Amino acid sequence: MNRRIFFICFSLATITMAFNLHGQQVSLIAENAAIHKSGTGYTFTEGPAVAADGKVYFTDQPNDRIYVWDENDGISLWLEGTERSNGMYFNNKNQLVACADLNNRLITIDEDKNINVLFENYEGKHLNGPNDLWISPDDRIYFTDPYYHRNYWAKEHSEAQDTRGVYNLSPDGSVARVVDDYVQPNGLIGTADGKILYIADINDRKIWKYNIEPDGKLSNKTFFAPEGSDGMTIDDKGNIYLTMGKLWIYSPEGKLIQEIEFPESPSNVCFGGINRDILFVTARSSVYTLKMNVKGVK
Repeated sequence: MNRRIFFICFSLATITMAFNLHGQQVSLIAENAAIHKSGTGYTFTEGPAVAADGKVYFTDQPNDRIYVWDENDGISLWLEGTERSNGMYFNNKNQLVACADLNNRLITIDEDKNINVLFENYEGKHLNGPNDLWISPDDRIYFTDPYYHRNYWAKEHSEAQDTRGVYNLSPDGSVARVVDDYVQPNGLIGTADGKILYIADINDRKIWKYNIEPDGKLSNKTFFAPEGSDGMTIDDKGNIYLTMGKLWIYSPEGKLIQEIEFPESPSNVCFGGINRDILFVTARSSVYTLKMNVKGVK
């Protein structure tokens, strides 16, 4: 294995960066780029979602807030009182769709910050606690429903579903459980053409790859990578980005091609900025940005 280790030191707003290349000659990181701490002082950041204009919205989940990052203007508070939003993604109507586990449901938040319930019960029972989601080009919502007990739930709150599953919410409002054999599903991401879905079983430390059928069902379950992952994203080359202790980048063939260490353990990741070439990473009490040689997909 050809491995090269780089250490680049910067001052003030930039961070010492360590990353490994595995069997490739060109880094995915832009030349002379540095990890930048774009914001800090949060309790636990999560759920970065990029809007059409390149702004990234993210949550400080324990404090029930959503912030917005702008490439030029920095970070500002966008919304307080988010139903404890966690994973988020923009749909084709430019609404922010969020996994809101205060009441175990999916919600939409429009540009005027109005909140509406999108989905909350499966077969007559509330969800365990929706965690992360991805929306396909044809507006199907795939979301994971693990179980992480929250201290803001009522004392009698319990795990209602008989499995920790993955679901497909179709544009017509119908919903189907498409995965039911995971220990703890968490992060997920699909390809730009809507044909492939990657899902993390975080407690089993495995990433699985599926074909997405025309009716939204998943087929051809294939082992992809020996990692768990909290959040995930994909670039325009089809590389998959995982967050588990550090940032792990795998080729579409399932080969580890790069690792990037951050000062704090990453929880989630997306591409932002006007050109979608800035990696935006939520990591515990802070958020970080890094200029890349690749771009995110729209």
